Amino acid sequence: MTKMTKNSQEIIRGGFPVVINLSGFETNKFHEWKSEHSALIDDCLLKEGALLIRGLNITDAAIFEKITESFAPKFLDYIDGNSPRTKLTGKVYTSTEYDQAHHITLHNELSYSNKWPSRIYFSCIVPAASGGETPIADSRKILNKINPDLVAEIEKKGIRYVRNLNGGKGFGPSWQETFETDNKIEVEKICREREIHFEWKPDGGIKLIHVRNGIITHPVTNEKVWFNQADQFHPSHLTPEIYETLTMMFEDPEDMPMNVTFGDKSPITKEHISEIHSSIADLEMPVKWVKGDLLIVDNVLTCHGRRPYSGNRKVLVTMS
Repeated sequence: MTKMTKNSQEIIRGGFPVVINLSGFETNKFHEWKSEHSALIDDCLLKEGALLIRGLNITDAAIFEKITESFAPKFLDYIDGNSPRTKLTGKVYTSTEYDQAHHITLHNELSYSNKWPSRIYFSCIVPAASGGETPIADSRKILNKINPDLVAEIEKKGIRYVRNLNGGKGFGPSWQETFETDNKIEVEKICREREIHFEWKPDGGIKLIHVRNGIITHPVTNEKVWFNQADQFHPSHLTPEIYETLTMMFEDPEDMPMNVTFGDKSPITKEHISEIHSSIADLEMPVKWVKGDLLIVDNVLTCHGRRPYSGNRKVLVTMS
């Protein structure tokens, strides 16, 4: 582990994530600081995959937006996203708003899409009373740890993601929320642009099918990485009560709100999902939030999740 101290800056490398402490830092000077340290930040993210900056006085969405604007001229929206969020500004969203007792498994954001963010920026405005850590894991190490037979099957067949979105009423998310529009023509346009097969259903809902690679090569480092959300789309990752309810409600798994198979429609089993979960669990590193923290992850090199919590946790997100 390497520790470098310069004035009020302390940079700790060799761990995961890299930590930069900016004690007593004036937030309005961050653009200047970021400009001076761009090479260091890029190097940290490409080598270690995640960077935690502490000491920033980020207290709301407006400040967070200004801070993250230092990193990218353009930010992605969350159209076609599969988790519930609230859009706070044109660029800032809340982190996933699942029940606080729910454990969100580690994943690479929008890896089921053909348009995913290269970087994700998180900031903690209100830490949880207890729990609520954001666990992260190195996608390169995950690939090396998972059963080689499963890796080979995914490389050969790809992964087929299925979603059934309701038309405003029913189980799971609606297509209006997911695509941030109530215009069907706009939805179809987005689907064609993103290579999503779609079928409008008689009840007003829509079925979406994405066939993607589950293992990809990083565009800069050329490293092969685990990059998918197979476990999150598989209904067995839910609580036993919810899983049982879904199997009772839907005779055909293809009709569930979310499902997943290999690209050739052959089944991904519960045993496959258990293998994925156990492999990632051995590698995850929990980031315990301090108010004002800024966590940046390379979305291809690093996956993230959320641990259950109590209290009024508030974490903001932008994506570029």
